[in-house]
Parts: sequence; C-alpha cells; structure tokens
Amino acid sequence: MKNAVSSRPIISTSLQKLTLSGLIIAMYVVVMYMTQSFAFGQYQIRIATALYALSAIFPFLIVPMGLSNLLSNLFMGGLGLPDIIGGTAVGIITSTLTYLVRRYRLNDWWIAVPIILCPGLIVPIWLSYLIHVPYGVLAASITIGQIIPGIAGVLLVKQLNNKLNL
Repeated sequence: MKNAVSSRPIISTSLQKLTLSGLIIAMYVVVMYMTQSFAFGQYQIRIATALYALSAIFPFLIVPMGLSNLLSNLFMGGLGLPDIIGGTAVGIITSTLTYLVRRYRLNDWWIAVPIILCPGLIVPIWLSYLIHVPYGVLAASITIGQIIPGIAGVLLVKQLNNKLNL
C-alpha cells in the first residue's frame, strides 16, 4: 500500500513491520485481558478479533494475528493445548481470508464474513469436546458473538483507509 502523498509504502522496512506487529499483538492481548469476562467459554464476544481486519491493509499481520490468539489463549484461556493450537490456526485462517477480501477488491463489508464465520464455525470443533456442549449450540452462540467484532473490524478498516488515503 502506498501513501497518496509519496510513492513510498506506508510500512516499508522490516523494522517497521516488526514494530507494528508487536504493537498489534500487545493491543490484542490487552483487549482480550480487559474483555476476558465475556470473551471465553460457551458465549464468546471477542472484541479483539476485530483486529484481524487489519490484515486486509497490512498482510504481514497474518501470522502475528495467530500469535496474538496463541498468547491470549495461553495466558487467559485455560482450556489447554487444543485451544491454544486451534486458536492460533483460526487467527491465521481468519486473517488470511480478510486479506483475500482486499486482494480480490471485494467490498470492505466482506471483511466481516471471515471474522464472524471462521471463529464461529471452527472453534466449536474442539471447544464442544472440551466444555461438553453440542457443536451446534456453540457454533450458534460464538457466531452471534462475532457479529460485533466483525462490524467493528470493517469500521476499523474503513477509518484507516480514509486516514491513510488507501
């Protein structure tokens, strides 16, 4: 992505990418910590997953978004290795799909779809086993809980597009 004022990319060096990645990981973990009372368990509203949308603008954030989920599940999740590994995979998958929305020049509102559906449909695969709740019940509750982060992610991208002149 290039800034309209200059022909240089907004984030161009490895150090800038590493710095932004670290800041986003920290932001994700802090938001998860502040919202953990309603971000874990059968009914999840993970506000932090709105940050997955940033991969649409900054594709280098795909793996850091997975690491963000890994750290939050490691420090706050309490459901062990399946949730840590699964959450990491969901973070990477969701971020990749948000990037592909931008790559294929779809309307920004399509960014909400992977943010809502990936956690909503993939996480219950192992979570239903770990907390002994049927897959369908979990899929419905997590998917509904992801609507707010999905919309917030789209609004975040739209605001950044305007600020960065993308």
